[in-house]
Amino acid sequence: MNEIGISLDTVWMLLAAMLVFWMQPGFALCEAGFTRSKNTANILMKNFVDFMFGSLLFFFIGFGFMFGSEGAGFIGMPNWGDLSFYSGDLPVEGFLIFETVFCATSATIVSGAMAERTKFSMYLIYSAAISLFIYPIEGHWTWGGGWLCNDAADSFMMSTFGDVFHDFAGSAIVHSVGGVLALIGAIVLGPRIGKYSEDGKSNAIPGHNLAMASLGVFILWLGWFGFNPGSQLAASGEVNRIAISHVFLTTNLAAVAGGTATMFLTWFKYGKPSLSLTLNGVLAGLVGITAGCDLVSPMGAVIIGLACGIVLVYAIEFIDHKLHIDDPVGASSVHGVCGILGTIMTGLLSTSNGAFYGHGWGFFGAECFGILVIDLWAAACGVVLFYGIKKFHGLRVDKRIEEEGLDVYEHGEMCYN
Repeated sequence: MNEIGISLDTVWMLLAAMLVFWMQPGFALCEAGFTRSKNTANILMKNFVDFMFGSLLFFFIGFGFMFGSEGAGFIGMPNWGDLSFYSGDLPVEGFLIFETVFCATSATIVSGAMAERTKFSMYLIYSAAISLFIYPIEGHWTWGGGWLCNDAADSFMMSTFGDVFHDFAGSAIVHSVGGVLALIGAIVLGPRIGKYSEDGKSNAIPGHNLAMASLGVFILWLGWFGFNPGSQLAASGEVNRIAISHVFLTTNLAAVAGGTATMFLTWFKYGKPSLSLTLNGVLAGLVGITAGCDLVSPMGAVIIGLACGIVLVYAIEFIDHKLHIDDPVGASSVHGVCGILGTIMTGLLSTSNGAFYGHGWGFFGAECFGILVIDLWAAACGVVLFYGIKKFHGLRVDKRIEEEGLDVYEHGEMCYN
């Protein structure tokens, strides 16, 4: 029976990995649809590169950084392609694939905020850096047995908060990190030509294909049913069956609540329900529930989704109109702001140790502290990485290339004829 259970768990993990991999075309179509047609081939190419580079670099080095046992809980050791260091019930090759698709997702988030004006050669560098050490190191702190999840009685987290940081599927580890890096990258790049008038007014630059963006969001929604339930890493036995079913439900409820909240808010604010913002509202709900999808009740999932769907609209407005940071797809709001919000709300709405359920504020403090240090790490790495590239080689394409489109100049071909 044990062998049958391990076999079922392995098949479920690999199926979930396939669903998370399917999020790559979702991101590609979503980003391409939200931007202009003259840059579509460039955007599709970048999404392929994220997975190609991410798979190789995570296999050779990043997997060891994330799950290696060395480093006193702050960093593992590079494995140089040797997987023998890892021991677990599930096959290491399957676990590596599952973790690889998560790593690629973190890198892909950054692409959208820096779309339509980034040199492809420089994109290769920062995509590699994210997969090589930025994501694996902070991932080690929680998922790799590091200091944020060390539940020993004398550990820092237990001594300080009486609880450890919890991020079930990556609101913080994947999404907020990608969102913070996206924000830093967009700041360093500067806005697209024509985005802001001399008087500071923000000018809309519509995407070329909302049908493509909508299909991308539907694909991402489907992929999230591997992203969240798959993080249980087991399907055999009554406990796992119940857990997976619960996570499926909370994931979907947060998504629909996020989309509904954004739809009605935009209808109220702008006089018409916005499709593009509603698409991001669905994603905001999905991002927000990812940290606590295993701990919150179905009603808690709805609350998180509603909160993220509402906050998203104001976050996009603030970043665009007040800070004058040009993020073509809203990645810093969807993944950054809502990833942070969802993680924090897990500390409030967890039925087992949340503050709103009478369990005190220790777990909430652990969630706030964890998201803070994870995103400070991402921000520090982003500043060094993007400003370093800008200073030593240049991060942005020339004005003529940006105006005429990156497809021909960067790749010698166009997506549309």
